Amino acid sequence: MVVQEVRVLMVRRRVSEGGLFWQFPAGEVEPGKSRECAALREAQEETGLTVSDVKLRGDLTHPKTGRLMSYTAGDVVSGTAHVANFEELVELVWVTQGEIVHYVPDGLFEPVQAYLDVALLQRFSPQA
Repeated sequence: MVVQEVRVLMVRRRVSEGGLFWQFPAGEVEPGKSRECAALREAQEETGLTVSDVKLRGDLTHPKTGRLMSYTAGDVVSGTAHVANFEELVELVWVTQGEIVHYVPDGLFEPVQAYLDVALLQRFSPQA
């Protein structure tokens, strides 16, 4: 997940995965590399963004594909989000917490939702 201000970045894939077209930037973990390293690389390759402070937020075996999904979160350091990989992506959008349900109608993995509930609200709060 890439978070900036009070929004999280969602990308629409050309081909659905597990019935979803909209998801967070994602990709394979290369042999010998960490999940966090993969998240940094995929954010850059798919959206043109440089992110930092990437932390693992949870793992889940996808119920439809059986693939291990590792959810990481990071902040934008530089760049402007755009579709940088036209072979995989059709479009991208920054969404608020309340808009996520329109892109992922079945809801998010609980640790991911819990992280976004805190991260997006803290960034919105005038005391933050």
